[in-house]
Amino acid sequence: MTLDELETFLCIARVGGFTEASRRLNRSQPAISRRVHELERSLGAALFERAGRQVALTEAGRALLPHAEAVLASVRDAERAVRDASAGGAARTLSLAIVGTLADSHIVDALRTFESRFPQAGVELRTATSREVSALVRGGEATMGLRYFPDPDPRLESIPLGAERLLVVLPASHPVTAGRLPDLRAFQGERWLSFPPERGRSDSYGHLLERLLAASGLAEPSITRIDSLTAQRRLVEAGFGLALMPTSSVREELRLGSLRAIEIESLDAGLPVVAVLRRRGYRGTLAEPFLSVLRDHTPGLLTW
Repeated sequence: MTLDELETFLCIARVGGFTEASRRLNRSQPAISRRVHELERSLGAALFERAGRQVALTEAGRALLPHAEAVLASVRDAERAVRDASAGGAARTLSLAIVGTLADSHIVDALRTFESRFPQAGVELRTATSREVSALVRGGEATMGLRYFPDPDPRLESIPLGAERLLVVLPASHPVTAGRLPDLRAFQGERWLSFPPERGRSDSYGHLLERLLAASGLAEPSITRIDSLTAQRRLVEAGFGLALMPTSSVREELRLGSLRAIEIESLDAGLPVVAVLRRRGYRGTLAEPFLSVLRDHTPGLLTW
């Protein structure tokens, strides 16, 4: 096995297809296929089940996945440790993966404060979904991640930062015009948009809406599962349904007036925000100071 082969395997497993992996890795699709073929030949087992352009891991692929992540994470740890040592023991760069909707004013303020305290340090920032953030941290591509909900993976440490307040988001033309309501009963019979529940998770974003609607007494709600926050926003704008969203995810639409948000007095719910780091992974000297800055800028309940 080579590191190139393992990196290719992990990218395909993460994005679910050879074409997208080819784009992410900036390699031709034949080169991607060749690396996978060589890896499968050396292991004597098929790693992917192919169905058109989409692929899924075989049992052998699932067995390889955590070990491939660990190998590449160790290699990346070694590279960072050597770079930091050559810089006199001071880490030069913090690699950070973050859910895109969290890249709002409070996080920007935290980054500015951090860079003012450590002017010689740089921040490598990339955005991803919560699941992808965890994968980037597990594989050592990011030292730290900021995501919604703790990750139950024992290889990761989830550090609570607070909870972002949730609002009912509806199209600008919706007949309910109040800015605040006591409960959700005004929306009986409405279609709702939400994420698919995560397998094996009872506390995921996809389950949250179901629990809140049931607690509000809305019988047999219609819920359409959309695995994209951007798509959910566009569908709500088009009048296709309502959604429960954190304020930060719709701030621009609320400013432009294409969406409206209603605060529900009885809706005692927030979207947990956590920092994730790899247990026993190399963190350098910047991770803890950045966590300290984050805590200063995200105290208690987040209402961004």
